[in-house]
Amino acid sequence: MSRAPFRLSALHAIELYLNALLLHRGYSASRLRGLQHDFAERARQAAERGLVLRRRTTQHLKTVAATREYVVTRYGPEMTASASHVTRLSATLDEVAEKVRMIVARPG
Repeated sequence: MSRAPFRLSALHAIELYLNALLLHRGYSASRLRGLQHDFAERARQAAERGLVLRRRTTQHLKTVAATREYVVTRYGPEMTASASHVTRLSATLDEVAEKVRMIVARPG
């Protein structure tokens, strides 16, 4: 429970990085809102637009979506015992952040 603020911030940051990439690559804001907090679909759409993540990271994002980890972390942090380990969450955030930054910063 003491790591709930970190979890929520990390998950939100991952979502925002994926959003930034999708918007950068022409995805509409209204369509993006329709994804709600589906990390797997965001990652799939980002992959179609050039984001290459490690297999383990992609699987983690699918698990986050399947377990509704964002919603649980935000509204029921006492239920995060089965949530991602914070080191896995940090690794996913680091990879997504670095790879999205490289794509968005690339000219043209």
